Parts: sequence; structure tokens; C-alpha cells
Amino acid sequence: MNAAASLQQKIRASIPLSEAMQFTIESLDSEAIRVSAPLEPNINIHGTGFAGSIYSIAVLTGWALCTHILEDAGIDAELVVAKAEIRYRAPVTGELNCTAKVDAGARDLFLRATRGQSKGLLQLEIAVGDTPQAVLNATFCALRSA
Repeated sequence: MNAAASLQQKIRASIPLSEAMQFTIESLDSEAIRVSAPLEPNINIHGTGFAGSIYSIAVLTGWALCTHILEDAGIDAELVVAKAEIRYRAPVTGELNCTAKVDAGARDLFLRATRGQSKGLLQLEIAVGDTPQAVLNATFCALRSA
């Protein structure tokens, strides 16, 4: 099983809402992730993407990328969302697609802080849709076990 499939299975097993939303990791590497979820289980009364689903899928996208970065580096840490803010720009009328990227310098600083200080922070911008229709800015915090 590849890293994306393994991580998706872990998320769906530990976060039941992700299964209901049909959260799927399309691509994953040490610097980027792309996820999707169909509109139908994430729809609102207007026939567009439900704001709560959009937010949840965007947060899961960032959490998944950070988890992959930590696991790839062999670091055992608890990962939480320290802060997140979303801006909805336009309705999502089709599949919910989220992307996040991290540059190598920010990733390495996150890993060094998590290893050395037992706490690392990583800020990510997660785009929802191609325009993008929404943007989530989030800070993820990794807490390494003592």
C-alpha cells in the first residue's frame, strides 16, 4: 500500500466524519497534497458545497500533509490544529478539491523544531477549488512525546 492510501485509511479509521464526506487523497509527497470529496455528501440547501464540509475537508488536507511529513521523517508526535481561518470566496458547485503545498525550508524548520524542542509549528494555506473558491490558513502544531 502506498503512503497516500495508507494515510487515507488511517484518517478514515480514526475520523469517522472523513468516511461520510468521502475524503480521498489523490496525490501526496513531502511537499504537496491534493484531496477530493464528491459534492453530494457535502451539499447544502442551495445545492452547493456545505461550508462545514469545505472547512473540514480543508483542515483534513493540511493535517494529512503534516502527518505525512512527520511520519516520513520518523517522528512520533501528536498533531493538532492550533489556529485556522477560512475565507469563502465563491460557491463550490462540483467536487471539493483541496491542495496544499509547503516549501522545503518551512518543512525542515517544522521538523527541526519538533525534534529539538518537542514542539513544531507549520503554517499552511489550503486552497479549495481551482479559483480558489475558498482558502484556509491554518497553523498545525506537532507535539513530540517526551
